[in-house]
Amino acid sequence: YQRRVRGLDHMSSLVTIYQVDAFTNQLFKGNPAGVCVLETKAPDAWYQNIGLEMNLSETAFLVPEKDGFSLRWFTPTTEVDLCGHATLASAHILFEIGRVKKDAIIKFYTRSGLLTASFTDSWIRLDFPAEVDVPITDSSHNEVIKALGLKPEAIIHFGRNRFDYIVVVSNESEVLGITPDLRTLQKFPRGIMVTCASKPGRWMNEDCDFISRFFAPATGVDEDPVTGSAHCCLGPYWSKSLGKNSVIGYQASARGGFVKVTMNGDRVFLEGQAVTFLTGKISLIS
Repeated sequence: YQRRVRGLDHMSSLVTIYQVDAFTNQLFKGNPAGVCVLETKAPDAWYQNIGLEMNLSETAFLVPEKDGFSLRWFTPTTEVDLCGHATLASAHILFEIGRVKKDAIIKFYTRSGLLTASFTDSWIRLDFPAEVDVPITDSSHNEVIKALGLKPEAIIHFGRNRFDYIVVVSNESEVLGITPDLRTLQKFPRGIMVTCASKPGRWMNEDCDFISRFFAPATGVDEDPVTGSAHCCLGPYWSKSLGKNSVIGYQASARGGFVKVTMNGDRVFLEGQAVTFLTGKISLIS
C-alpha cells in the first residue's frame, strides 16, 4: 500500500528532477542546485523533505504561474528568501528542455519579488535586487571577526544588509586561510561573505576584480560554493570601490565559480553559465 502526497493526487507518482552545476561551464565546478519543475503546487513539507534528501545548498521548485513561474528555494533545513545559483540553474533547465524559448525572458515570482532571466551567447542574465550593505563601525561585529579567525587589523570594511554580513579584508591570503568556527557563526544572520580585491589572471587564468567566500551554517550550509545572492551585495560594493559599472567576482571555494555583476540602478544583473549534471525521477509517494 502506498499513499500519494496530499495535494498531488492527480499527478504522476514520479516527477523529473535535475541537478545543475551553476556559475560554471564545467562539470564538478560551480555550485550544484536541484531543480524540480512541477505542474501544480506541493505541500511545504514535501518541498523541505526533497531539499533535505537532495542535500545540496539549494533545491529550486517551479510551478507555472501567470506568465511565468512561481519559484521557491529550499536548503536541507529551511526555505530562503533569495538564491542566485538555483535561479540560474532553473533558467538553464527551462531553456535546455525547451519549456521556454531562448529568445524569451523568464519571469520568476518569488519571496523577493519578480526576478527575470534571459539567455545571451551561452550566458544567462538574472535581474536581481541590489542588496547594498550598511557599514557597522561599533564593536558588535567583534564576535563575527573572531569566529572567522581574522585579524582585526586585516579588516577594511564590515557591513550588513537584510540577509548577510560582508567582511572586506586586505589580501587574498586572509580570504583563503579562513577556518571558521561554524558553531559560533550559526548564531548570526543567514550568511557571512568575506572578500578582497584580486589580481588579473589569478584564478583559472581568468580576469576578475575580487574574490570571496561565503559561510551560511545558520541555514545548514557550512560553506556555499558560489553564491549568486551574495553578489547582489558584493557587486555594488566593488563597483563603487573600483569605479566600474561592471565587475567580475570569483568565489574561491573548493569548486569555484565566476559571477559577472553589472549595476542597473537599484538592481543588479548577475550573469553566469551552467551545465546539467544529472536528470532523474523522484517519487511523490509518502
